[in-house]
Amino acid sequence: MKRVTERRTYSYLGPAGTFTEAALEQVAEARGQDWRPVHNAGEAFADVLEGRSHAAMIAIENSIEGGVSTTQDALATLPGLRIIGEYLVKVNFVLVAPRGTTLDDVQVIAAHPVAYAQCHGWLGEHLPAHSHVPAASNVASAIGMLDGSLPVQAAIAPPGIVRHYDVDVLASEIGDNAQAVTRFVLVTRVSPPPEPTGADKTSMIVELPHDHPGALLELLEQFSTRGINLSLIESRPIGDELGRYRFVLDADGHIEHERMADAVLGIRRFSPRVVFLGSYPRADRQIVQYPERYADEVFVEARDWLRGILSGEPEA
Repeated sequence: MKRVTERRTYSYLGPAGTFTEAALEQVAEARGQDWRPVHNAGEAFADVLEGRSHAAMIAIENSIEGGVSTTQDALATLPGLRIIGEYLVKVNFVLVAPRGTTLDDVQVIAAHPVAYAQCHGWLGEHLPAHSHVPAASNVASAIGMLDGSLPVQAAIAPPGIVRHYDVDVLASEIGDNAQAVTRFVLVTRVSPPPEPTGADKTSMIVELPHDHPGALLELLEQFSTRGINLSLIESRPIGDELGRYRFVLDADGHIEHERMADAVLGIRRFSPRVVFLGSYPRADRQIVQYPERYADEVFVEARDWLRGILSGEPEA
């Protein structure tokens, strides 16, 4: 009997044509499955937690603007989520308008806030007197312009917008940085991490026990003393009072590696709250390098040595 494979649903910030959809297109196991466009990250996370979707693709970091705060805060406060992969999408934008519009006609522009921030230079040079109306996504900006729900004459959108909507492109490559990249993560409900590949990343969110001189240094030493590089350190306010922050951390390596497990245990003893977000393959597939003294077998040998001392075995 032929085995029937259960179909999976993947949520992403829609509608069709967004950079998030471009990230989801990189996920081999998502091809041919059901893709569910949503309006915001909260809806995507709810889909996963409530079982409507197997996974959700969410933007978490941009090379220009840094961390996506709504995603980081949701991961810090919503229990039951786990990152299983990351994907990079090169980002640039076009300025689009209804057919027949010229650049001289443009006074108000619709744009997602992150996209708008990445186009300040071009806008300041070519449309210095414009106003900005925020949109829910990079494609929603164009839809709102076309259906009249946003009172604008033009919209900042992804280049692929022309495949889906009847618009004129008033300008291309309007992003301030042609090398801009957005990092996306694929999020599921809590499950065992993917197997180590040698090119992995571990993400977590850590709160400091209390504010005192050297508190952050004590946190970072948990990694540096075990030869672990941190590729991301970003603070976010906890929100209960001024001066209280949590730290979003990306560490090179996998939780199954002895050095990473030892560091995470050290963090757990140190911090009143640790949110383990996942260990997963790096998007660039770059093998993680570390000094030989932090190899797994060194940690194992050290534990065996201590076990021998405690059991009264003579040292070799």
